[in-house]
Amino acid sequence: MEKTSPDALPLTMTSSEEQETVCIFGTGDFGRSLGLKMLQCGYSIVFGSRNPQMSSLLPSGAGVLSYSEAAQKSDIIIIALHREHYDFLTELTEVLHGKILVDVSNNLKINQYPESNAEYLAELMPGAYVVKAFNTISAWALQSGALDASRQVLVCGNDSKAKHRVMDIVRTLGLTPLDQGSLMAASEIENYPLQLFPMWKFPFYLSAVLCVFLFLYCVIRDIIYPYVYEKKDSTFRLAISIPNRIFPIAALTLLAVVYLPGVIAAILQLYRGTKYRRFPDWLDHWMLCRKQLGLIALGFAFLHVLYTLVIPIRYYVRWWIGNQTVSQAISKKENPFNTTYAWLNDSYLALGILGFFLFVLLGITSLPSVSNMVNWREFRFVQSKLGYLTLILCTAHTLVYGGKRFLNPASLRWYLPSAHVIALIIPCTVLVIKFILILPCIDKTLTRIRQGWERNTKFSQSALNAKTDI
Repeated sequence: MEKTSPDALPLTMTSSEEQETVCIFGTGDFGRSLGLKMLQCGYSIVFGSRNPQMSSLLPSGAGVLSYSEAAQKSDIIIIALHREHYDFLTELTEVLHGKILVDVSNNLKINQYPESNAEYLAELMPGAYVVKAFNTISAWALQSGALDASRQVLVCGNDSKAKHRVMDIVRTLGLTPLDQGSLMAASEIENYPLQLFPMWKFPFYLSAVLCVFLFLYCVIRDIIYPYVYEKKDSTFRLAISIPNRIFPIAALTLLAVVYLPGVIAAILQLYRGTKYRRFPDWLDHWMLCRKQLGLIALGFAFLHVLYTLVIPIRYYVRWWIGNQTVSQAISKKENPFNTTYAWLNDSYLALGILGFFLFVLLGITSLPSVSNMVNWREFRFVQSKLGYLTLILCTAHTLVYGGKRFLNPASLRWYLPSAHVIALIIPCTVLVIKFILILPCIDKTLTRIRQGWERNTKFSQSALNAKTDI
């Protein structure tokens, strides 16, 4: 077979022979899974192995030859080997000259080597066209048809024609190729599968710290304090009562934290008088994590709903109701119906139901399958306008629940207010500042800044005077 010259690579696969024959170096799990998938899609597969006679686990219909013989069967060679085994490729320099080498390897840890595996392969084989691809797809995803896993394949390479040929293979396999540019992007592509919830770390840590703080706070108020002053054992509250205080407070606080960075960003833009200055790194990362913070807050809200539903079947509640009934029967007294309390109780429940409904709606619209179906204005309306409405309803739900107890000195224990007071600090702060920002005099200036206007600049002054200042 003739070697392909660098100028002879077609933009797409036009020859049936080129489309059908692909060589795979390596007979491991990933190489076999990729070979089987390609066989199912109509390709003719030839495996290259150091021991062709001992390769017995290969899919039926695939050939197996030595590396040198297999490389001569195709212009596209998939290197399904670990980086430490690349050195033998230097012995095949002439055979691999002008061919497309697809590097699918990953490392054991992020930035394990100074350069990416694909760049290292390109240095070893300067006469070949190296393309990075398929490393973000697992062997299990290939075997399951990628129905239950990511279908995206990140592709990068210095030669656009070689890259497009690999992307054609990706599409034939029913996957979605994403062009990431030149081979300089290979390091980022190789680090991608090794990252463990990169955008979830801050939300998880913040949620954990918040829950631990609230747990200790509630234990001090509701368990340690009664034991010290009344010798009352209230440890049974650790199972239901205290978690059902922590979850709603955490949900409301995290929901407010979702909208807090937007408020801070608006204040910074007003202070600087321009939108053309970068936000601090911590604020930028915070804004990128808002979706994850909101989903965790929704999870806490779901837990609060579930814990609230089991309250009537708790032993403590049934015991308390029974005691109250017996006491009233013995004393022959009854509690008169209190219309004000009934209104407060129903309002508290109604606000909670409406707030939770909108909370769920926010979570649904944040899903990629839903957000991709709406335009930017619709998405912004749901996430911003309805988001703030959700925050208002949930804050009002907490305020009505607390009622007069927030300001009652008798509710203090060791000078510590009720946990629901803590829950209102961040939400009320966000809502008050947001209310100030939407005042016409401030909102007008902020809108102009976001449209490109800058304070105290020659350009903005000339724009106001309808002049051109170059």
